[in-house]
Amino acid sequence: MTATGKPVSASLLQWYDTHARSLPWRAAWGEAAPDPYRVWLSEVMLQQTTVAAVKPYFAKFTDRWPTVADLAAAPEEEVMAAWAGLGYYSRARNLVKAAKAVAEMGDFPDTEAGLRALPGVGDYTAAAVAAIAFGQRAVVVDANVERVVARLFRIEEPLPAARKAIRARMDEITPDTRAGDFAQAMMDLGSGLCTVRSPKCLLCPLADMCDARTADPERLPVKPAKKAKPVRQGQAYWIERNGAVWLIRRPGTGMLGGMRSLPDDEWSAQEDGSAKPPIMGDWKLLGRVRHVFTHAVLELDVMALDSQQQPVEDGQWWPLDTLEEAGLPTLFTKAARLALSC
Repeated sequence: MTATGKPVSASLLQWYDTHARSLPWRAAWGEAAPDPYRVWLSEVMLQQTTVAAVKPYFAKFTDRWPTVADLAAAPEEEVMAAWAGLGYYSRARNLVKAAKAVAEMGDFPDTEAGLRALPGVGDYTAAAVAAIAFGQRAVVVDANVERVVARLFRIEEPLPAARKAIRARMDEITPDTRAGDFAQAMMDLGSGLCTVRSPKCLLCPLADMCDARTADPERLPVKPAKKAKPVRQGQAYWIERNGAVWLIRRPGTGMLGGMRSLPDDEWSAQEDGSAKPPIMGDWKLLGRVRHVFTHAVLELDVMALDSQQQPVEDGQWWPLDTLEEAGLPTLFTKAARLALSC
């Protein structure tokens, strides 16, 4: 049976009303629409990040900054520190910019176009907030939805070219009412049943309409072969004095922009590090940490020095007994743990 709009939406919403995930940024069926701030915050956090990883960060942020006005008034360095470990740090920088823009407007825009105008808000996030928070009919396509639609309509064209057809099909089956619930139902279906591997077709409410069910659904959507990531080499410098370590603030743009970190030799995703250490001395190699970024793998040698000298680069001496409060990104957290274990 070929999938069509009304049977798909009716069947899926019926399933969703019983099986919807309970998530802190959602409203249950029949409740008032969720706060746009909570929907927007969750969607920004969930970009390329799992629900399990996001939950504690979402709780921390909404406890510390319960409204968008609170977030807009927060110092950027505090937001960046609270974001540490969640990755893709440009999201945090745009989060602050967007919060300030919303606070100036007095509230969130309630249209996709208005939402897209906010810093860091793309087509997906704008559609998700418009549908979920404002009840508008919007076509919401994330990775889970992409997979469900590719299988439901047996779209054989490889990604990323297939995305145009996937969006068109999602548009066909998105209902005029409860579009937000429908989008979240598609997300839940992809997360729980129509999974990347071993999809649970026997439990799927759309199984009878799925064109790929008898044609190896696990192979869809067709993805291009992954390119090997380049491996870059760099050094991080652990400078310790009187129970404190020297930390710097990275430039506002570029990798890990605006975050506190150890000084390094200016490595990047494009090239190995080559800059000299921040001070001269008898440096000791403590070991190496490895970290995978979107476009490159970094192998970082951690070099240590006990010194009473003040490094030339701007920074601060951070007490070792409160280092967890510095909000170091994951890469430099790894380096710090290595240094503290030596």
